This record gives sequence, structure tokens and C-alpha cells, in this order.
Amino acid sequence: MIELKINSLGEIEQTAKDFILQMGENKIFAFYGEMGVGKTTFIKQLCLSLGVNQEVTSPTFSLVNEYETEEGDILYHFDFYRIENPEEALDFGLYEYLDSGNICLLEWPEMIENLLPEETVKIKINLNEDQSRTIKF
Repeated sequence: MIELKINSLGEIEQTAKDFILQMGENKIFAFYGEMGVGKTTFIKQLCLSLGVNQEVTSPTFSLVNEYETEEGDILYHFDFYRIENPEEALDFGLYEYLDSGNICLLEWPEMIENLLPEETVKIKINLNEDQSRTIKF
């Protein structure tokens, strides 16, 4: 298990770069954590550090946002918080995205837990008493 710590917002860029160094060939990343723990904030920085020049926003209502990096790579950012059942994810073509070979960053994966492929990297973000965050994967 790998553990990274973010002591302040000023450290998030370096932590995202450290995370990228650990990604390897993996493409599907599921981010777990309570509401407000910083999943979206970390994913935004991760996208920027991977070379996305567009504005990175939460796909809360659209379910998925697509971003392109400077090199032309595609990233998908999902937010499953508002779905009522896993079938909704299937209806919008979840497996086409996951099987695309592109990086997929998933928030609220608990909502589709039984649909996640075996190779999904599970990341847990925790808020510590001192307001720092710990990222474990």
C-alpha cells in the first residue's frame, strides 16, 4: 500500500505529481472518501499535472467530463454521486469508457462497486484531525 500526505493546499500539486509517478500502466482509478474530503480538488490537480489545459470541473450533473491533455491523450472524470442505481451507469456506456484504454478517474465509485473491473486501483482519501489529507492506494 502506498500512502501520500497533503498537509496543505500548497502541497497538492507535488502530491499529484507523486501520485502520477505511482500510476504505472493502470488506467482506472476509483476515489473513495467522505463528502468534502477533497476528491474533486485532488482530481482537478491530477488532471492539470497530467497536462490538461481546459477548466476541470466536477461532473456531478453530467456524470462524466472528457478532457484532453497537451499530448492529445483523453482523460475521463466521473462522478456517480447522483445516480440512483448502477444500471444508470450502464445506460450511458460506462464499459465503453472503462475499456477505452484512456485514464478514468471515478468519484463515488461505491455507487457502482459491482461494475468496477478487477484492475481498478482503489484510492482512499481521509481527512485527518489536523486537517491534512492522507491518500492510500
